[in-house]
Amino acid sequence: MKPFADLTRFINPRNVAVVGASARESSQGRRLYDNLVLHSSVPGEVYAVNPAYQEIGGRPCWPSISALPEAEIDVALIMINATLVLDALRQCVARGIPFAVVMTSGFSEAGTEGQRLEREIAELCQATGLHVYGPNCPGFVNVRDRLGMTFSPAFKDDLNAGSIGLATQGGGLGRNLLQGLSFGEGVGLWFSAGNEVDLEIPDFIAHMANDPKISVIALLMEGVKNGRRLTAALELARARNKPVVVLKVGRSEAGVRAAQSHTASVAGTAAVNSAVFRQFGAIEVDDLDQLLAASRLLTRITPKSGNGLCIYTFSGGTAALAADIAGAAGLPMAAFSPDTKAALRKLLPDFASMDNPVDTTADILRNPEASAACLRAICADSAVGTVLFPIPMDYGVITDGMAQAIATVAAETDTLIVPVWMSRRLGGGFQLLETAGLLPFLSLSDAISALSKAIPWKRPARAAAAAPRHGDGGATRGPRMLSEADAKSMLREAGLPIPEGRVVTSAEQAAREAEHLGFPVVMKVVSAQIAHKTEAGGVKLGIASAGAAREAYAAIHESVARRCPGAIVDGILVERMLPPGGREVLVGVHSDAAFGLVLTFGLGGIFVETIRDVAHRMVPLSREDARALLAEIRYAEMLDGVRGQAPADLAALEDLVLRISDFAWSHRDTLQEIELNPVWVGAEGQGAVPLDALIGLRQAAKSSLDPRPA
Repeated sequence: MKPFADLTRFINPRNVAVVGASARESSQGRRLYDNLVLHSSVPGEVYAVNPAYQEIGGRPCWPSISALPEAEIDVALIMINATLVLDALRQCVARGIPFAVVMTSGFSEAGTEGQRLEREIAELCQATGLHVYGPNCPGFVNVRDRLGMTFSPAFKDDLNAGSIGLATQGGGLGRNLLQGLSFGEGVGLWFSAGNEVDLEIPDFIAHMANDPKISVIALLMEGVKNGRRLTAALELARARNKPVVVLKVGRSEAGVRAAQSHTASVAGTAAVNSAVFRQFGAIEVDDLDQLLAASRLLTRITPKSGNGLCIYTFSGGTAALAADIAGAAGLPMAAFSPDTKAALRKLLPDFASMDNPVDTTADILRNPEASAACLRAICADSAVGTVLFPIPMDYGVITDGMAQAIATVAAETDTLIVPVWMSRRLGGGFQLLETAGLLPFLSLSDAISALSKAIPWKRPARAAAAAPRHGDGGATRGPRMLSEADAKSMLREAGLPIPEGRVVTSAEQAAREAEHLGFPVVMKVVSAQIAHKTEAGGVKLGIASAGAAREAYAAIHESVARRCPGAIVDGILVERMLPPGGREVLVGVHSDAAFGLVLTFGLGGIFVETIRDVAHRMVPLSREDARALLAEIRYAEMLDGVRGQAPADLAALEDLVLRISDFAWSHRDTLQEIELNPVWVGAEGQGAVPLDALIGLRQAAKSSLDPRPA
């Protein structure tokens, strides 16, 4: 895996060259140059490069990178025709310039010729060590150090710095987020690298994970270029205690098409993306508002924030509505201490609600000092980690005073106070909360959704995770499928528990093998061309005598010949049947286009296509991953035992999942897919045994998994 780039000289360059700088007002080349010369704090020199000019804005301009005076230049910003970019980059290499930002479009997003140019840039980077940011991008902004390597006319107006690190694959939505953080904690660094020909989102995550001035990392992703590098960067962020919030565009079919046309990336399978984000600790959100809100909340939370939620308002209906929404989201409500209740009784009228949720009634509106005192008392309670403060209407100077009380107390306490301004009349109180950096929400649902995602709530028991939608990811080229007998033979050699059995080629052989194994047995057609044996009439269960084995042999051959006339039949597999009463689950592995091998677990047998209750993890799995995977499906309680059933052998199932993960990882260069369905799981101590097995190999050079001799 390619190591993460050291971006130190890129983030804080001393000298910068602007290739394509222009004297023409309002042109992109002029805005880029002005952003650096007029609106940035560049410690060294900004060199203009354009053969059409000798000077721009009273400063000298050079005809080429090669003609620049002797100086150590850290970054070249390139805004010229796509056909001229490669030559400019070669000049960067010759001058020893380590970084280049290519803002020009017309590369892989624009067709075959652009794709060729982009490949040549990638090859140049690999051969020389030059790092290219872009192409097809708006540039890079270091807000905290006032450095705008961008052509955006908004750069000079969006300079509210803070500890949020932002990485996006699109410019317009990134600017939206930057402007959404105009007050309070803002953005420190904003990376928006377009097509990611060399420098990628994982490089930026890794840099921000190691940056002591970044506390939260926000990602807006359209495609996953390299899933393994992405997860390595997410793991680094988790190790550095830097929460990562991600909005992944491309979860619907239409969204995938849009993402690919915009950034020429592989959007990936939505369910796999979500599962990998969970696996590596990233917080996935559903829209821009949530990305903005969760990122901001994460800069404000303290170790106390997850203790419990208090809803505090002056409207009984609003209190009830907020409690309903919070309850549906599973947020734990705080229980007040006796001291808190006593303090509230002294401050509020008798008819107020002094339990959680708190309804102070409209009486409090006349006395903002009492409102602040109540809020202080609640925030002082150790059981209260977060206060949700809905304001359902604008009452002019009255709600202005209430907003001031919120801002005052919020600055004094380590309890998180989250205001919700529910009125469409955005009065002075709203503006006060906004400029105080409290980022008031506009709806209760949005506020509670953000709280549920951003805060690590202390719950008495782990809440069941919602099961992701099942997606196949998959590769574009069809694999070569092995027969069940060959697949089971390989798995048996790898140490997996496989039922005892043998392939037979005559009715008499079937009868003898069944007697040897002991009745009852199961008989199944062996054919690499028949993946769904039951639909072909190729399975007979519960065979209890030698005569029944002979009849089953004939019946299978007759049915398969009629329903699958082109299939090559290698024989009939006779296996010992396992006892009734076991649960049926599925364990599978497939090759995802972005993340490589991904393991899927869920209810098996007939439930696979009907209920689609599955969960995913990226291979290889740790034991903690395997345990979490088994608990993540919606109907995990079916494995715990229902209606008098004994609990399933979860320890054996966990071991089986890990063995499949290890088997898949050891053959990752040749394996396309595995499916074990059903896997029989007995009661505790009885084990977990695959009853059917499917293995697909990539259609390439001879596979290390191939059972056939060379």
